[in-house]
Amino acid sequence: MRILILCTGNSCRSQMAEAFLRSFDPTLEVFSAGTEPAPQVHPKTVEVMREVGIDLSKAHPKSVERFTDQQFDYVITVCDSAKETCPVFTGEVRHRLHFDFDDPAEAVGTEEEVLSTFRRVRNEIREEFSKLYNNLLTQNDHSRSL
Repeated sequence: MRILILCTGNSCRSQMAEAFLRSFDPTLEVFSAGTEPAPQVHPKTVEVMREVGIDLSKAHPKSVERFTDQQFDYVITVCDSAKETCPVFTGEVRHRLHFDFDDPAEAVGTEEEVLSTFRRVRNEIREEFSKLYNNLLTQNDHSRSL
C-alpha cells in the first residue's frame, strides 16, 4: 500500500504523520512532501518526535512535484493550504483524504509554550493517523490495492 502525505512545508505535520504510519506498520510505503518545501525539518519537530521514540534527524523536506506521476492508494493532505494548492496527480490516486492540523511552526510564546504546541499537534496527528490505520488500512488486505 502506497501513501503520500502532503502539507505546505513538509517540515512538521506531514513528517510526523509519515513517521507515525511507518511506526504502525513498516510494510506500508509511506512518503511525505510539501507544496512549498522548507529548507529543513523543523528542529522542534525532531525534538518532540524523539520524545516518543521516533528519530527524524535524517529526514528532509521534499517537493510534491517529485511524486505527481506516481500511483498511490491514498493521498492525504494535513493542512488546508496543501489541500487548496494540491497539484494534479497524473498517476492513479485511489483515495484522497484531508485532515486539518494547526501548524506548530506558527506557535508563539515562551520556549515551553511553543514546545507544548508542537506536542499537542504531534499527539493529535498520532491519534488521527492511528484511527485511520486501525479503521481503514487494516480492514484491507495489504497484498492488494484498495
